[in-house]
Formats: sequence, structure tokens, C-alpha cells
Amino acid sequence: MPKVFAISRQIYLVIVLFILPLAISAQIQGRVTDNNNEPLSFVSIYFEGTLNGTITNDNGFYELELQRTGTYTIVFKYLGFKTKKETITIERIPFTFDMVLEEENITLTEVAVTASENPANRVIRNAIAKRKAYKKEITSYTADFYSKGLIKIKDAPEKILGQDLGDFGGGLDSTRSGIIYLSETISKIAQRNNKFKEKIFASKVSGDDNGFSFNNASDVNFSFYKNTIEFGNQLVSPIADNAFAYYRFKLIGTFYDDNNNLINQIEVLPKRVKDRVFSGIIYIVENSWAIYAVDLRVTGEQTQILPVDTISLKQTFNYSPKDKTWLKVLQSLDFQYSIFGFKGDGRFTAGYKNYNLDPQFQKKDFTNEILSFEENANKKDSLFWEEVRPVPLTNEETVDYVVKDSVQVIRKSQQYLDSVDAKGNRLTLGSLLFGYTHNNTFKEKSYTLKTPVSATFYNTVQGWHGGFGLDYVKRNEEKGTRFNASSSFDYGLSDKRFRPKVSIAYRFNNFSRPYLRLSGGNEAVQFNNNNPITPFGNTLASLLFEDNFAKFYGKTFSEVFYSQELTNGIYGYLNFGYEERRPLFNTTDYVLFGDENEDYTSNNPLAPLDFENPAFERHNILKLSLTTRIRFGQKYLNYPDGKFNFSEDRFPTLFIGYEKGFASSDAQNNFDQFKIRLVQDFSIGDKGRFAYNLKAGTFVNAEAISFVDFQHFNGNRTRVTRGNYLNSFFLLPYYDLSTNGDYFEGHVAHNFKGYIMNKIPLLNKLNGNLIVSAKLLATEGTSMYSEFGLALGNLGWKKFRFLRVGYVQNHFEGITERGVNFGVQF
Repeated sequence: MPKVFAISRQIYLVIVLFILPLAISAQIQGRVTDNNNEPLSFVSIYFEGTLNGTITNDNGFYELELQRTGTYTIVFKYLGFKTKKETITIERIPFTFDMVLEEENITLTEVAVTASENPANRVIRNAIAKRKAYKKEITSYTADFYSKGLIKIKDAPEKILGQDLGDFGGGLDSTRSGIIYLSETISKIAQRNNKFKEKIFASKVSGDDNGFSFNNASDVNFSFYKNTIEFGNQLVSPIADNAFAYYRFKLIGTFYDDNNNLINQIEVLPKRVKDRVFSGIIYIVENSWAIYAVDLRVTGEQTQILPVDTISLKQTFNYSPKDKTWLKVLQSLDFQYSIFGFKGDGRFTAGYKNYNLDPQFQKKDFTNEILSFEENANKKDSLFWEEVRPVPLTNEETVDYVVKDSVQVIRKSQQYLDSVDAKGNRLTLGSLLFGYTHNNTFKEKSYTLKTPVSATFYNTVQGWHGGFGLDYVKRNEEKGTRFNASSSFDYGLSDKRFRPKVSIAYRFNNFSRPYLRLSGGNEAVQFNNNNPITPFGNTLASLLFEDNFAKFYGKTFSEVFYSQELTNGIYGYLNFGYEERRPLFNTTDYVLFGDENEDYTSNNPLAPLDFENPAFERHNILKLSLTTRIRFGQKYLNYPDGKFNFSEDRFPTLFIGYEKGFASSDAQNNFDQFKIRLVQDFSIGDKGRFAYNLKAGTFVNAEAISFVDFQHFNGNRTRVTRGNYLNSFFLLPYYDLSTNGDYFEGHVAHNFKGYIMNKIPLLNKLNGNLIVSAKLLATEGTSMYSEFGLALGNLGWKKFRFLRVGYVQNHFEGITERGVNFGVQF
């Protein structure tokens, strides 16, 4: 197989380097260089009086489409260089025309030099004053969009955590460097106010003839006419209303463009390097105060995008005589990344043309669908792309397409996939200790064996417990289906009880995602089925501190679960099952480090010192649970192989639930519960993000129900928070306020995202996020419980900044408790 690959690669290299130039279909082509014959990339080339054109690739080559022969004036525009116009007569095609650009003569006028006020501030103030007007001008339009995404890797490791990484689809050379992602899209985009849509007519992914590009226009729709631009964080625009609170500005100089517009070249300097801001150059047109171009940078630390080192964003605007405004025609997003031994760089290039600022939209033109694909968009052949591609490929990109597209035929074959699986399916000592997975990639199925070492824990009911598990998965990626069968066998050394569980599940498609699961068995479960303390956390608390926080009951069950998106934004969940519940008792008091002043509590959460009486009597019951999730304003990307949803920050998500217990062996355990929940997380410009999670519910005919069916709340006595901070308390005892009556639970938090911390000397070096939170709980018949928290997030070392540390206090029935809370938050 390696010989076949090597020979095919050499053959295709010959084709690329010697034959391909004969097939170029552009009518005007050439190369743009500087005075030293160095190629210039990202040069804007277009016909005078239009916005339609192309850009040079990384080697300085360009291709410009032409409708007919004749005389044309072509404009060459590049930041830092003089814009050139050339009038040429074309009598036959293809036509070759090279261009040499000279560096711009940046001058400072005498007025600027002698001004008592910083002259850059005058320009920026005028640009700020016009910001809203320009933002409004381009809120309704259509345009043609082209995007190319390229990601490279350098010196890639061969393995990570013992796993062979392969050659990333055949894109690496002998130094394990090369292209790991290359893709192009051509689409039509439209926007009306805050509504945006895109239809992709052509999509090409190197090495995957069934793949669909993720180079979406909505993901790179950056406008500096907004106060903030979303780059992981909300970054402050250099012409935001409050820009002077974040930036210093320096007028580097001025120059005239090809239409005799005076362009101010202004350096953008952060006042505080840790702020969520840009640095670099912004170009402002004198008198009109429009953006002429931007060349700005931001660090991964500022964006809090973990793998990224730096991001550079360039935008070029051209004046449209027809629309009498400046419109974005080119954009490039360059980045460098490094994490876990991986390092490299990438670029996403975008081109905009054929603007229409007066589209006659109909009301039905915009829905919650952000992205769609024309049928067979990923089936366009190379001839199609040669005709429509506005930016010529570099030799490296051409080789990558040819090599990977040829190699994929081999790598999809059963022989190749079986050979790869044979290597990965080898048994090792680690497999016996921590589990083993056997893959059959060609048939899209796998088997996983879970061993006791990977899932052995301790609690005072079962003692040390663990067992084996076996999972089987069968997928069909083309149809989006997935079948899963799993089983687990848990045995407690102290209670000497064997607890088996089995389940089968099936996902029917990737659009409305119908999902059906049948399960049954026996298990020891926490009274709060949200598992407020993990098995690992309870093991440590028990063995090291003699705190057995988790309380369990035995459940023998069979149930059916079904979920599906009923219509866009509305998801339905149904759970119906039979349960036999039995109380459990402590069977061991083993501890590694005992405390003479503290003993284990009983397994009765209602009476921690009662080791004889259970929290409930043994019984069986049928349970029905219905939940509806409504995401208001839910947007979605409609790919040919699946629908991908995302919530809108502007709107909350609502959950409405009903739960019923009936046909119990003891009639007093029957009940009804109605509940509602409202959650939202949204940005407040440069001041951070605000989030809330509000819950309320009521029970009907539930005066004497089993404690199992009470509404339990996610307490915490470990001082360590896991998971969602907005779904648990800091100091609340796990079961003290559980209720079978009315209740209200509220969590609110504001993460300032550096808005405050970055302004405090010395403390700003932490690059931490100040987080303020408040929580309350009101249950029928008790006083209100409340908590307040003040924390620093985004703490850590270099890129690994997951730690959150905070001060918390609660108040309940006149007593205040204080403490420190730790957690990991991404």
C-alpha cells in the first residue's frame, strides 16, 4: 500500500506542475509582486467602477474573469502599497498581465504635525459619529460569497496518549507537516436587519467527495460598525462608542487612493494589553469617515479561545458609485495555533461581490434557517471549479486536492480500513486495565468492553463496587442512524449484591433526531437523580474525610424513553416506566483517614443519625414524564446530512414539564407534578455575559408520597462545583430542603469577562474574569434560602485556564455560613 501511494503521488505531482497550466480557464491572469520581485498575496484586483474582481493567492497569482474582449481599466489595490490603475486592450484570451506595486508614500501633513490635539482622535471621533449611519446602510442586502478555508499543521506528533494519529488523510510530508483541512464554498447571502441566510451552491472539501464545508458566511460576518465583534469574547471595535476608554490612536500618515480620496492610516493601540481589544491599523476615509480597510490583530489570550496564539483580520472596502457607499469586498482571517503538541496556522479567505443594497425581500424570504445547500452542491467537478473559482489555487493547494482526492478512494476501501483497524484493535495491558474497543470502520460498528479498573468506586452502602460493561454500536453516517446496545454488571463487595442493567437505543436520523431507548435492570441510585455528587467525588469524600454525602436507594426498573424535535425549536421528551423501590442501608464503615470527632451518617437523608429506619417503605409504581423544550428564535444550519441547531442569545429557552406517579402498590405514593424552567445566557456588549436559570413547580395530591419522588435540589457540601454553576448551589445541604409542595429556584450570574479585572493594576496580570452570582430557593413551609458568590474564573497557567475560585456565603433561618468554592469551568 505505501508503494502504491508513493507512485500515485509522484504521477500526480507531474500532472500538476506541468500539465495543469494548459487547463487554466481564466481570461486575464498574471502575478503581482513588489519591487524586489516578492509575491504579494491578498491583492485586490477589480474592474474600475465595479465591486467585482478577485485577489492574489499566497504566490501572488490571480485570475480575473472577463465577459468579452475590449478595453478595460483594471485596479490593483493592496494595503501599504500605491493603488494602480492600468488601462489595457484585450484582443484575445487568455491574456497575461503582470503587475509590480510600489510601497505607499505615507505622509504627515503640516497640520497634523503641529496640531495641539492628537490628529488621530479627530478622525476616530468623526468615524464614531458616522458609525450608526454606515451600520444602518448595510443591514439589508444580497451578495455573492466565496470562501476558502485552509489549515496547516507543522511537525505533528505521531501519537498522543498512546494513540496513533495517522497522517491526517495523506496531507503530511516526511516532516509530518502539511495541509489538514482545505475547503471552498460558493454561495448567495442575504441579510435584512438581524436576519441572515446563506445558500451554498458549491462546496468542495479536499479528500472527502461527500463532505460539506464549514466555511459559512455567518461565521465570518464581522462588522466594525458594531460596538463589539464576537471573537470568542465580545471584542471592542476601534470605532465603538466607548472606544477611547480602551484605545489610544496614532496617525501614522495619509495617502490618496485611486479616486483621490484622502485616507487616514491610524494605528490602534490598546490602553491595557489584557483588555478584549484589537491592535493594528485601521484606515478611515477623510470627510466620509467610512472604513477603507482594517488590518488588526488579537491574541488567543484576549479571545479566550484555547488553542489560538494570534488571529489577524484584514478587510478591504471599495466604493460603490451606484450605492454611494463603501462596501466590504475582501476579508482574510489568519491564525496561528498550538496545543497538546500540535501547532500550525490557517487562513479563511472571503470574497463578496454583486451587492444589491435594495433587494425586494418578501416576508417569507427569511426564516430561522441560516444555511442551506443546493442539491448536489458537493458533486461539482474540477472543471466547474476552474471556471468559477475567483482565487487561483497555490501549487500546494492543488497538490493537496489531487493527492487526497485520489487517496480517498483507497482509504475508503475495506482492505485499507481493515488494515488500520487491525493496528488499532491490538490488545495491550492498558486495554485489560482500562477497557478495550474493537472497531470495524468499514461496516461502521464497534464493540467496547469496560473493565472494573475504570469504574470501581466506594460508598458506604455497597462498599467497593465495580464490574464489567459491554457496548455495541452500529452507525450509518450517510443516513444518520445509530444503534446502540449496552449492558453493565455491578457488584458490591460489602453488600454482596449483583446489579445488572441493559439497554438498547436507536437514533433514526440527524434532522428531527427521533431517539428511542428501552432499558431495564437493577441499580443503586441517588435519591436526587441529577447525581449532585459524582461516584468519584463521593469516594474521595468518604475515604479521606468520612463524609458519605451520597444517599442511595435500590431500584429495579424497566422503562421506555423517546425524544424528537417536533418542529423547529420545539423538542419533546417522553419517559414511561415501572419501578420497584427498596430502601438501602450502610453495610460498611471503612475509611482511609478516620476522624475521631466524626462518623459516617446513615443512608437515610431525612434522619442522618437513624441507622435503623429507612426514608421510605418498599413499594412499586408506574411513572410518566412529559417535557417540552421551546427554544424561542432557534436558528439552524440545514446540511444535506443533518440539521444543526443553535439557540439565539436574544431569546430564552423554556421547559414545561409534567410528571405523574400512579398505580403504586401504596396508593398514597401516587402524585402529579407540574414544573417550568426558563434559562438564558446573553452578552451585554463589552461588559460581559449575563445568565439566569429559573425553576418553579408544584405537586398535586402528594401529601404522603415517597421521599424518592420529592423535588430534590442540587446541593453541595464538598466546596467543589462540577458541571453547570447555574444548576447547583454552593453550600446547600443535599436533601434538607427537598419538598413535595410548591417551590421556586433561581440562579443568576454575571461574568464580566475582564471588564473590571483588566482595569486593576497587578490583578490584571491574572487575566481573570470576575464573576458575581446569586442563588435562592423557596420551598413551601420553610424560610427562603439564599447564596451569594464572588469568584475569579479563567485562572490557570498559560493556555490551560480552567480554574475558578470564589468566596461564597449563604443565609438561612438567621444563620450565615461562609466558605471558599473551587471548580473547573470551560
